[in-house]
Amino acid sequence: MVKFFHILSIIGIVFIALVAIVSLFVFIFLKTWKPFGGKASKADRKLYAARAENFDGKKFHNEEDFKTLSMAKNPEPDPLTFSKNFPRPDFDFPVKKPDFLENPEKRIAVEDIRITWFGHSSLLLQMHGLNILIDPVFSEVISPVSWAGSHRFSRPPVTVSELPEIDILLLSHDHYDHLDYNVIREIDSKVKKYIVPLGVENHLKRWKVRSDKITNMAWWEETETEGLTIACTPAQHFSGRHISDNMTTLWASWVFKDEYHQIFESGDSGFGSHWQKIHDKYGDFDFVMMECGQYDVQWPRVHSFPEQSVEAVKILGAKTALPIHWGAIILSRHGWDDSVERFLLAAEKENLTVITPYIGQTVKLETPSLFTERWWRRNLISILR
Repeated sequence: MVKFFHILSIIGIVFIALVAIVSLFVFIFLKTWKPFGGKASKADRKLYAARAENFDGKKFHNEEDFKTLSMAKNPEPDPLTFSKNFPRPDFDFPVKKPDFLENPEKRIAVEDIRITWFGHSSLLLQMHGLNILIDPVFSEVISPVSWAGSHRFSRPPVTVSELPEIDILLLSHDHYDHLDYNVIREIDSKVKKYIVPLGVENHLKRWKVRSDKITNMAWWEETETEGLTIACTPAQHFSGRHISDNMTTLWASWVFKDEYHQIFESGDSGFGSHWQKIHDKYGDFDFVMMECGQYDVQWPRVHSFPEQSVEAVKILGAKTALPIHWGAIILSRHGWDDSVERFLLAAEKENLTVITPYIGQTVKLETPSLFTERWWRRNLISILR
């Protein structure tokens, strides 16, 4: 019996030692792994509190009641689901070569608009003669590590090295499907300026981006670059890159305006009163890039359902929209084409022009009717045959 208890005590000691080793490894990993990013200092937080009404000294908050998760269950069958397809398509998405590949140094005219969608929420907005790269994510795995996470199901149409010189790299928030450590590390030498919500600058600084290249912004603040005004506007979402930094950085939508156009990019956002507040301040928009995917009844406040996305476009006074946040990454259980099909169905009832360019295809905003091919349907039909 004594021998038995002796063996048990040895097993207990070994178990405690293993737990201690694993805990130490996790602690070191969370502290040192660069893709997690950086944290705000006490001085940073004091500054955020002075600039942002929705910062309580530790965390940022949404304007309305917000919960990340709900206990609701998806109905079976879901009466709102349009698509019967799986979350991941069983064919390769076709891609196009962006216009800038032909002459990456060419600048568009100041009055023109060009938009190139790279899948999900990654975009190149060429406006006022400037190249504005939004939420660039080109990595194969959407995760802080390469061996675990959500894998892309569509390939980017270009490599990071093929992108033109970037005047502004803009980030909506710090989630991995919007802020890609590998892209920032590779592209920094060709970026003139970063514009980010409060707190996100600390990630960039940890990744060796120079502080003088970064402008951080609170909701309703504006900045100007060469005659183009960029406004940081509210969204309803959350932030965080590891287990202890939830909502310690801000999330945002964005307004771009000059003497010719007013453009809007939604970031990630659930539906809320902030859309009306944005319209109250800025009026009608010429064009909106609006998130429409990765929704679920278990997180109804985090992302908009497609019908809500169309309602938001309507509130913003736009007649033309590009649905984004689909076409590359799986974050929910709905069919891979459910979001865009539901968006189109709702938009048709509102007489809204919806452009759906191929991934990589450069849109000329003055001729939106040339970019309304529903290309995924043709590819889906060919598979079914």
